[in-house]
Amino acid sequence: MQTEKRGEVSVIRPTGRIDSATASAFDRTVNEVFDSGARWVVLDMSQLEYISSAGLRGVLIAGKKARALPGGKLVLCALREQIREVFEISGFLAIFAITADLDAALRQFE
Repeated sequence: MQTEKRGEVSVIRPTGRIDSATASAFDRTVNEVFDSGARWVVLDMSQLEYISSAGLRGVLIAGKKARALPGGKLVLCALREQIREVFEISGFLAIFAITADLDAALRQFE
């Protein structure tokens, strides 16, 4: 899991898998980013190969945290085809702002 700041936007880049074994680390990272004062967050999914229901729960909670903040926003980007299919089946494509790549995600905050 990697994190970085791009101006006022915090970028979280999960790698590999978010499943029952790794979801707690993902949740912890998300909490640390929001607890540090971030209100604009991008989840860059370009390095994510698999997401389970535990991972989807973590993404949903991240979205709720962002929406609970004044002006808060969460954008997802660079979903691989298999991840996009999971998001489509779960109905998450309709819930989240999703862009093709990180640059497009960052433009959502301009």
